[in-house]
Amino acid sequence: MLHRMVAVLVTGSVVCGLAQASIRITEWMYTGQNGEFVEFTNVGAAPVDMTGWSYDDDSRIPGVFSLSGFGVVQPGESVIITESTAADFRVAWNLPASVKVLGGYTNNLGRNDEINLFDASDQLVDRLTYGDQNFVGSIRTQRVSGNPTTPAALGANDVYQWTLSSVGDAFGSYTSTGGDIGNPGVYIPEPSALALIALGALAVRRR
Repeated sequence: MLHRMVAVLVTGSVVCGLAQASIRITEWMYTGQNGEFVEFTNVGAAPVDMTGWSYDDDSRIPGVFSLSGFGVVQPGESVIITESTAADFRVAWNLPASVKVLGGYTNNLGRNDEINLFDASDQLVDRLTYGDQNFVGSIRTQRVSGNPTTPAALGANDVYQWTLSSVGDAFGSYTSTGGDIGNPGVYIPEPSALALIALGALAVRRR
């Protein structure tokens, strides 16, 4: 147990309160024809009010981009921030109005960058440091999003535990109007055969 605690500190993983730890980074694309994006998901069992929460990249400054517009995020619900307008992003990915999207952030992600999530007390809740140049052999999310390979990847701040999307994969990935590949708005931690059938039907409807 001590070894695991030390490893967590060394890799820069997030240590946070149980109530706050339920919101996690679950998908990201650092550049795309239809705009880069980051998806956060409530993987816990209770709703989380994101009023006062914020996002920043590698400057690690709380309050840079407000996430208050998400309001209360229900268990299992995924929400998205993007550099595009919310309206354009919805059209590009054929997202229903029920998926919360906040558009227009300007502290854009780079090829080798960092995603930081802060709560209303400006405490770090989750972090993902990535970059195929700094982390040789890791994924490059240029026009193709990254997804966690297992639920254990969430909050671990280990980009090697993430994989690129592909059309029709276990995450329900598909192409946007601009040809980007991802699955924003839906997080499937452990897809089953039944879930994949449902996701396939959803992908058809989106097209």
